[in-house]
Amino acid sequence: QAQLVESGGGLVQAGGSLRLSCAASRRTFSNYNMGWFRQAPGKEREFVAGISWSGDSTYYGDSVKGRFTISRDNVKNTVFLQMNSLKPEDTAVYYCAAKTVFRPSGIATGINEYDSWGQGTQVTVSS
Repeated sequence: QAQLVESGGGLVQAGGSLRLSCAASRRTFSNYNMGWFRQAPGKEREFVAGISWSGDSTYYGDSVKGRFTISRDNVKNTVFLQMNSLKPEDTAVYYCAAKTVFRPSGIATGINEYDSWGQGTQVTVSS
């Protein structure tokens, strides 16, 4: 399993931007499809965005389409989440997750489909 460490969270005003990063420890980072999830207080953890091992394929949750962009750098073993036009409802703890893949596959959106998780980073959007 990969060890994942998120960074880049913080407090931002509505309409602002943040860029989250997730660094993975494993040299086989390119064997992982990566995802971002978030969990707001009192709510279930939800899928935000995912990216294939090659970076060629991405998928987004409906609530962030057109505002968030996921990308990855397989040389630096890092995945990013660029968040623009932030809204107060985006306030949550954001988690990075990795899913081991041995061949090209679709982007997983279920929590149970990922086998490694980071500790999370808090994003707070003020109105």
